[in-house]
Amino acid sequence: MNGAQSLFKALTNAGIDTCFANPGTSEMQLVYEMGKTDTVRAVLCLQENVVTGAADGYARMAGKPAFTLLHVGSGFANGIANLHNAGRANTPIVNIVGANATYHQPNFPEHELIGGKITELARAVSHWTREAKSAAELGLLGAEAARYAMTGSGKICTLIAPTNCHWDPAPEAPVTAGAIPTLRVAPETLETTAALLSNGRKTGLLLGAHALREEGLELAGKIAAKTGATLLAETFPARLARGEGRVQVQLTPYFAEMARQFFADYEQMILVGALPPVSTFAYQGSPTHKLPPGCNTCSLASPDHDVLSALKDLAKLLGASRKATVRQQREKPKRPTGTLKASTVGQSVGLLLPENSILVDEGATAGLELYTYTAGAAQHDYLYSIPGAAIGGGLPVALGAAVACPDRKVVALQADGSGMYTNQALWSIARENCNVTIVVLKNDAYAILNVELARVREGDATAKMQSLLELDRPSINWVKLGESMGISAVAVNTAEDFHTAFKKAMAQTGPRLIEASIEQDLQPVIDLILRQQS
Repeated sequence: MNGAQSLFKALTNAGIDTCFANPGTSEMQLVYEMGKTDTVRAVLCLQENVVTGAADGYARMAGKPAFTLLHVGSGFANGIANLHNAGRANTPIVNIVGANATYHQPNFPEHELIGGKITELARAVSHWTREAKSAAELGLLGAEAARYAMTGSGKICTLIAPTNCHWDPAPEAPVTAGAIPTLRVAPETLETTAALLSNGRKTGLLLGAHALREEGLELAGKIAAKTGATLLAETFPARLARGEGRVQVQLTPYFAEMARQFFADYEQMILVGALPPVSTFAYQGSPTHKLPPGCNTCSLASPDHDVLSALKDLAKLLGASRKATVRQQREKPKRPTGTLKASTVGQSVGLLLPENSILVDEGATAGLELYTYTAGAAQHDYLYSIPGAAIGGGLPVALGAAVACPDRKVVALQADGSGMYTNQALWSIARENCNVTIVVLKNDAYAILNVELARVREGDATAKMQSLLELDRPSINWVKLGESMGISAVAVNTAEDFHTAFKKAMAQTGPRLIEASIEQDLQPVIDLILRQQS
C-alpha cells in the first residue's frame, strides 16, 4: 500500500463518499484511486471556488463532509472565498491539497508560494491544518481530519499532501472511532439561562447553527412557548427549516440601521449557536453593535457546543413540554402580474415552490423581498449561500446541495453580478444533471453598492462612480451563457412570463435557468439610511 491508498482508505472508512475536485499533477494518484472503485462519487468543477462552495452546500444538506481535491497553493487560494463562507456556516469539509515532493520544495519550483508555505495560507480559513511529512502519516492525518471535521457544528480541515507522500510505501490507516466528542453545555450555564428566561424581561433567543434546523427550532419553540421569549435568527442562516407548519423565527436585519430599530425594545439576548449581532462593516460615526447598549447578552451555547443537546437540556430544566404555538401559515398570494420585480419573483416562488425543496439564496439587494414572500411557501430548507459575505457562493452551494439530495428540487435565487464569480458551476450542474432551477435576478448592476455609495458621497453620483457599479456595457446574456454550458435557459421580463417559466421548471427535473430582468428602486432604503445618519 502507498500513501495515496492509505489516505483514500482512511477517508472512505470515515464514511466520506463524495469528492469535489479540480485536480492537477500533485493529485493524480488520488484520481487514480477514485477511478478504481465506486465507493466515492467524484464531481469535477472547473474552478476551485466552485469546488469549495459545492463542498459547503453538500455538507449543509448531507450532514457530513465531502472531501475536496485542490492543486497546490494557487489552487487552494482560488477556493479561499467559499471556504471562508463555509467556515462561517460551520460546515464540515476535508480539503486535500497537493504539494510538491518534500525534497523538491526547497528548490523553489514554480508552484511554490512566494511568501510562505501552503499551511500558512490554509490556516486563515481552516480550523485544523497539517502537512504530511511522510507517506506513513498521510492516512493517519486523513483519519484525524475526518474526525475533527464533525466536531461541534462543523469544522474546516485542510491536509497538505506532498507527492512523495502519495507514492511512497505506507501502512494501512486505522479505522476511525467516529467524531471527536463535542462539548456539552455545563449545568451551571443551563441554570443561569433558565433564570434569565424567568425574570420577566423582554428576551430574545438568537439562534444559529443547528438551532435553526427542524429539530432545533422545535425545541426552541417549546422554550419560547413556556417563557415568552421571542425566537430570532442570525442574519445569514446557513440552513433554516422554513415554510408551512414550521416554527416561526424572525431574521435579524442586515443593515445596522434597520437592526437597531428591530432590537430597540429588547432587554436581554440569549445566544444559541449564534454570535453577537454586529454590523458587517463599520461606518464613520455609527455604532458597530446592533443590540441596544443596555441589552444584557449571554451565551447558552456556541457553535462549538452540542447545540441541540443544550436546547434539549434547557427545555427539560424549564419543563417546556408543550409544542410551539407560533407556526408559519401557508400563504398563497394572487398570481403576480405586470412589472417584474423582486416582490413578484418572490410571489411566484412562494406559490410554486415544491414541498421539501431546497431554496438557495444569493439574491443580494433582491434578497429581502424574496425572503419575505417565500416565508409562507411549502416546507423547505433555506440556505443563505454566503454567511461569510464573500459573494459567489450561490451557484456552487446549489450544486453541492443537489448532489447531497438528488431527490429534492433545488432553486437557486442568484444575483447577476455575484453569479459571474462562479458561473463555471453551471457546467458542473449540467454535467451531473442536477435537479436545479437557477433564477438569475438581472438588474445589470452591483446594486448594493448604490446604497453604500450614498453613505459617503456628497451630491449626485458622477458617471465615473456609476461606471464602477453598473454591469450594462455590455449586458451579460445569461441565456447564452447557460446554454453554452448545457443548461436549458429562457429570458423573461414580465411577472406573467416569469410565473409561466418558473411553473414549467418546477414540473420538470434536471437543470433549468431563468434570466429574470427585474426593476428595482433602492431609494427608500437609501433615504432611511441617510435619515438615520443625519
